[in-house]
Amino acid sequence: MTENPLLETWTTPFGVPPFDRIRAGHFPPAFDAAMAAHRADIAAIAGNTAPPDFANTVEALERAGQLLIRVAGTFFNLVASTATDELQAVEREIAPKLARHRMEMALDPAIFARVADLHARRHALGLAPDQMRLLERLYMGLVRAGAALDESSRTRLTEISTRLATLHTAFGQNVLADENEWQMVLAEADLDGLPDFARAAARQAAEERGVEGYVVTLSRSSIEPFLTFSSRRDLREKAWRAWVARGALHPARDNAALIREILALRAERARLLGHADHAEYRLADTMAKHPDAAERLLRAAWEPAKRRAEAERVELEVLARAGGQNEPVEAWDWRYWAERARKAKHDFDGAALKPYLELEAMLRAVFDTARRLFGVSFEERRDIPVYHPDVRAFEAKDADGAHRGVFLLDNYARAGKRSGAWMSSFRVADSLDGRVSPIIVNNNNLARATPTLLSFDEARTLFHEFGHALHGLLSTARYPSQSGTAVLGDFVEFPSQVMEHWLSVPETLRAHARHHETGEALPEAMLERLLAARNEGQGFATVEYVSSALIDLALHRHPAPETLELDAFEAAFLTEIGMPAAIGLRHRPIHFGHLFSGGGYAAGYYFYMWAEVLDADGFAAFEEVGDPFDAALATRLKAIYEAGDTRDPMELYVAFRGREPRVEALLKKRGLVEA
Repeated sequence: MTENPLLETWTTPFGVPPFDRIRAGHFPPAFDAAMAAHRADIAAIAGNTAPPDFANTVEALERAGQLLIRVAGTFFNLVASTATDELQAVEREIAPKLARHRMEMALDPAIFARVADLHARRHALGLAPDQMRLLERLYMGLVRAGAALDESSRTRLTEISTRLATLHTAFGQNVLADENEWQMVLAEADLDGLPDFARAAARQAAEERGVEGYVVTLSRSSIEPFLTFSSRRDLREKAWRAWVARGALHPARDNAALIREILALRAERARLLGHADHAEYRLADTMAKHPDAAERLLRAAWEPAKRRAEAERVELEVLARAGGQNEPVEAWDWRYWAERARKAKHDFDGAALKPYLELEAMLRAVFDTARRLFGVSFEERRDIPVYHPDVRAFEAKDADGAHRGVFLLDNYARAGKRSGAWMSSFRVADSLDGRVSPIIVNNNNLARATPTLLSFDEARTLFHEFGHALHGLLSTARYPSQSGTAVLGDFVEFPSQVMEHWLSVPETLRAHARHHETGEALPEAMLERLLAARNEGQGFATVEYVSSALIDLALHRHPAPETLELDAFEAAFLTEIGMPAAIGLRHRPIHFGHLFSGGGYAAGYYFYMWAEVLDADGFAAFEEVGDPFDAALATRLKAIYEAGDTRDPMELYVAFRGREPRVEALLKKRGLVEA
């Protein structure tokens, strides 16, 4: 292959990857060239005969490997959003090579010697605050990677990371294969209870898959509406059982065996680095500091949530019996009867709300919120390259019209796209050698329909992921490794979760929630019922989430994971915590991609609740002043989005809020105070 666009200078608008020219075959040689260039960068720094200083060591490391960052960023975003057989084959080949390369670079003894020398003298170097934090965290990161260990331990750590990369890739590809392959084909007679939007989405899914009738897939945007509205209990059970079995639907794709090996390798790595288990190792570099602190937070919500869930179950059983279901409410029934309970108690119909939450209107709401809070605006650009026809490109601009960054929005579920919703970066912002603007992408998995009507939860997810996007777009960090979302794991969800609150601000809904056909504003009575019903079902939602976070910690504190029998462990754990029988884990281990498709949230699924303490307490500041767009508070909040990892997160939060957060705000937000 003589021409490789990945190795060229990109002349596209804002340097966005030239997606139309990039093919799967371009990646292996590009990775080889990029890793070779990175090795040369590291060798030059390590072999520098001048005494180490901040510029020739720390800043040089910040500049090292830029081609590899660009190639890897492009590749892993594409394989998450548009996986083909060819891209997945490259992923299987490159993941272990890349993991080995990164460990070899991190464990270079000459690099560590230079960084350790600077770290020992850091208070005499006259560093700016962001530079001091960069040096301290660089040193800590190298130590946590194993750079201070003997050669045999470093070699073993490299072997572990290499093997884990292979296992993570296999786990994620197994789940994606199950989600791509499974479908439930329905005839007209099977649609009882489904509202028009769900029927339209099922019809479109059938057309995309080339089958007659209607199709329910394992996309959350397909399954959850079906479980919520279908009056066919037999079909709800079939769909639910497939949904919770992802990662185990095909005997040739055994995620249980992969989990056992992943956990054993993580435990071995933790012990090599001086920790009792992976959870202790992982949380040492977080705001929580130790698994006990994370578990205390989860347990504080667990018992109130169970009490609330039991009260909800009793209500649902009464409703179910009145509706002709004499059997106990099971997991495949809960959403169905909960929707009817919400309608009965609050005269609130989730299906009736959806025509007012059309995707375009909610995008306007998201962008308007960003403008009013932070002075950033978004202009759609047709000249910016995109990697799939679903993707839309926007230029983000500051209040003065200056370019801030590129925002790519990929909203729809499709084959080859991993499930869930996430934010990622093709390029992060920095100003080390002149300002580099970010290229940020938001992925959602909405069911394709015309028009695309959202549930309130889907609209909230849109706001959530956009909060992550703003964290990347607004970054003013000087150094790439401190930019945007490169913060402590249990702080990264705060900027996203706090943004969700603005969807529920009445003036947001009054301005943007309009009927997609008539343009009629959301009726005030419906708005009041929506806000009144927000805490309905919080027992179920909290139990579903906290149980997943607790099993995450338990798995990563297991004393002998190499002996783990996953099904037996899961059953015993749920019994031990008193899991309500009619509520399933939100994420069973066999498909828990947060934990096993990579390491970012391993022993860290609690992050969302830790951040929820911050977001509930943080938004309460706006409520206290009576203005959700208070300029002074918005300015202080924007400083968090801009800072990245240049300051300690609690210091950033206190500068915004005036004090440390209080857990009571979370319990109040979830309606669990009286539970």
